[in-house]
Amino acid sequence: MHLPRITKYLLFILAGVFLLQQVFSDEMLLLFALWPWGQHALGTASDGTVVTAAFYPWQLLSYGFMHGSFTHLFFNAIALFQFGAVLEQTWGPKKYIQYLLVCTIGAGLIQLLLVSSGILGSDVFPTLGASGGIFGLLLAYGMLFPNQQMMLILPPIPMKARTMVIIFGAISLLMGVTGTAAGIAHFAHLGGMLFGWLMIRYWRGQPPFRKRGPRLVR
Repeated sequence: MHLPRITKYLLFILAGVFLLQQVFSDEMLLLFALWPWGQHALGTASDGTVVTAAFYPWQLLSYGFMHGSFTHLFFNAIALFQFGAVLEQTWGPKKYIQYLLVCTIGAGLIQLLLVSSGILGSDVFPTLGASGGIFGLLLAYGMLFPNQQMMLILPPIPMKARTMVIIFGAISLLMGVTGTAAGIAHFAHLGGMLFGWLMIRYWRGQPPFRKRGPRLVR
């Protein structure tokens, strides 16, 4: 399969950022992961200075290029390759990157609001990973190609794309509400899906948005 330009660049960027994380791990985590609002003292450095983390606006985007482990990066990259390439070919690069940015930032906003408000607990922790944007891509794929046959990796069960979207969304909601699999930003996944759904509705001129003229958008 021919890999379209934007998806290819994104895969290179994700790999490059992960390599930089191996060299500048602490510095990148403090500056570019998504932290709750306010200043947070994390500990004391060897020279006695207090190490603090804080929220900065650019983190709503930069967190999506960072990953906590190679496995985290690998599965997000596989999903970007599988779903992103098809969507870029369907929408074109401009619409595709707009959609992915909206999903990533939207997922970050949902996570930021929940973490900063204390709903997810009082612990201070960073959020990082492309999963919010990836879940947005998964939703778009299920909306555009609902009857496309897909195969889960674990377990290897065939199902329609629409069914896969519903299952992944339900699992994220259940785990988020029950606090299962702590350390995974389940509500960021749901945020990516929500903003992706809103973006597609906006393009189509469907409620809660007004019609935008006769042009049809898949």
